[in-house]
Amino acid sequence: GIYRGIEKIVVDRVARDYMKIEYAGGGNLYVLASGFEVIQKYAAGAEQEEGKPRNLKLNKLGGTDWARTKAKVKSAVNEIAEDLVELYAKRQAEKGYAFTKDTVWQQEFEDAFPYQETEDQENAIADVKNDMESTKIMDRLVCGDVGFGKTEIAIRAAFKAVQDSKQVAVLVPTTILAQQHYNTFSSRMRDFPVRVEMLSRFRTAAEQKKTLQALKKGEVDIVIGTHRMLSKDVVFKNLGLLVVDEEQRFGVTHKEKVKKLRENIDVLTLSATPIPRTLHMSLVGIRDMSLLEEAPNDRLPIQTYVCEYNDEMVREAVVRELNRGGQVYYVYNRVSTIADIAARLKKLVPEARVAFAHGQMAEQELEKIMYDFISGDIDVLVSTTIIETGLDIPNVNTMIIHDSDQMGLAQLYQLRGRVGRSNRTAYAFLMYKRNRMLKEVAEKRLSAIREFTDLGSGYRIAMRDLEIRGAGNLLGQRQSGHMMAVGYDLYCKMLEESIRKQKRRDKIRRTEELLAAAQEGKTQAGFLMQNSGEDAQQAGAGA
Repeated sequence: GIYRGIEKIVVDRVARDYMKIEYAGGGNLYVLASGFEVIQKYAAGAEQEEGKPRNLKLNKLGGTDWARTKAKVKSAVNEIAEDLVELYAKRQAEKGYAFTKDTVWQQEFEDAFPYQETEDQENAIADVKNDMESTKIMDRLVCGDVGFGKTEIAIRAAFKAVQDSKQVAVLVPTTILAQQHYNTFSSRMRDFPVRVEMLSRFRTAAEQKKTLQALKKGEVDIVIGTHRMLSKDVVFKNLGLLVVDEEQRFGVTHKEKVKKLRENIDVLTLSATPIPRTLHMSLVGIRDMSLLEEAPNDRLPIQTYVCEYNDEMVREAVVRELNRGGQVYYVYNRVSTIADIAARLKKLVPEARVAFAHGQMAEQELEKIMYDFISGDIDVLVSTTIIETGLDIPNVNTMIIHDSDQMGLAQLYQLRGRVGRSNRTAYAFLMYKRNRMLKEVAEKRLSAIREFTDLGSGYRIAMRDLEIRGAGNLLGQRQSGHMMAVGYDLYCKMLEESIRKQKRRDKIRRTEELLAAAQEGKTQAGFLMQNSGEDAQQAGAGA
C-alpha cells in the first residue's frame, strides 16, 4: 500500500492519530500511529515516481496476492538459508594451513604505510590475520567503497603469506585494474625481498612465459592477473592465498575455475559494491564479512554545484583543475555524439589533452585510453557512465556531468564518488540543458545530491539500489528478484529468521548424530565385553 499521512480519528469519544495506508481498489487501512512497528517500509532500489517505486503493483486489502508472494519468497529464502548454513558448516569442518604470528618484518612493513588507518580498516586487518592464523580455511569478504583502504588489507595479508614462503594470487576482472594493483603492490613491497609479477594483456607472450616458469619454480611470490591466471598453463609451486577483487564481475565459466583454484587455500574477496548493514547482520555467523564504512581521515567533502550548462563555467572548471596539476572527468552519456563533445571541449580549452571513451569501443582501444589517463597523459577524459567503478585515480578531482537530470540518484552519487579520492578539495558540476524545465523528480534528485556533500551522508538513500545490487551479488540474481517482490527490509527479516531456524535444526541434527554415535559406541563396547566373556567361559570349559 501507499502511506497517505496521519489522520485524527475519534473512536469511543477518544481522538487518536492513525496512519492511513491506501491499497488497490480504493481500500484504506488505518493503523494506530503508536503501532507503527507492524508497518514495514517497502524499499527495493527502484526509482521513485510520484511517491512510489516505478512498476510497482498495489495489492488489494484482504486479497490473496500478497500472501502468495510472501509464501513464494519464504520458500526461496528457506532454500538459500539451508545452502548457506550447510556450506558454512562444511567450511568450518575442513582444515587448512595455519599461518604463523606476525614477524618483525610484518611490523616494519605495516609501519611504512604512509596514512593513518581507519578504525574499520584496523578491525578488518585483525579479522583477516585471525582467519589466516587459525586452522580453518579463510573465506572472508571485505566490502568498502573505492579508496576506503581495501587494497592495503589485501597487501598486508599477501605480505603475511609470503613470510611463510607461500605464494599469493591476486585475481582482478580488468587489465587496467591489474596494472593499478601491480603498481600499488610493487611500490609497497619495494624495500623488501618480495617478487611481484603480473599476468595480463599488457605483458608480451615472452614476458608471460618467463613469469609462468618462475611461478612454477616458486621464484615469484605474488602474481597479479586477469582471468589469464585461470588458464591451464598457470601452475603454482606453493599457493597459500587467493585474493579476488570484484568477483561478481567475472563470468560463470571463470567463477567455476575460481572455485577450483580456491580449494583448500585461504581466500580474501574484495568488493566495492556496498553490502547493506541489515543483510550483514542477517548473515552474521554464516558469511565472514568485514565492512569499511569510514572514509580515510584526510578526505574532504566534495563541493557540488547544480547549474545550467554554460561554456564559460566548463572552461573555468577545467582550467582551474589543470592549473593545480589535476585531471578532469567529463561525463556524457550519448555514444553517437561523444566525439563532437570532446572536439568542443578541445576548442574551449586548447591547452588540455582531451580524449573520449565509451563501452562500444574495442576492448584494447578502451584499455589504452584508460591506461593513458591513469598515467597522466590525458588531462580531460570525456566518458559515458562506464567510468571504471574499481578505478582509484587520486589525481582526478573535478567532474562535470552533462544532462545530470537524466540520471538516477544512486548513479549520480556513485559517479560523483569517482573524484575526491585524495586530500585535495574536489568539485562536481551537475549540469542540465539551458532553458530546460526540470521535472519535479529530477529537481528533487539534484537537490538531494547537492545536500549530501558530507562523506557518507545520504549514503543510505542514494545507495539503496546499489545495496540491493550488492545483496544480489552476494546471494545470487534469483534472490534479488524475490527481494524486489516483498521489499528489501522484509526480505532481510525473513532471511534472518530462516537462518536462525536452520542453524537450530542443524545443531539438533548434529547433537542427535553425536548421541547416536555415542550410543553405537556403547553397544559395540557392550557386544565386545559380552563376546570376551563368552570366549573366557569357552576357554574355561575347554580347560
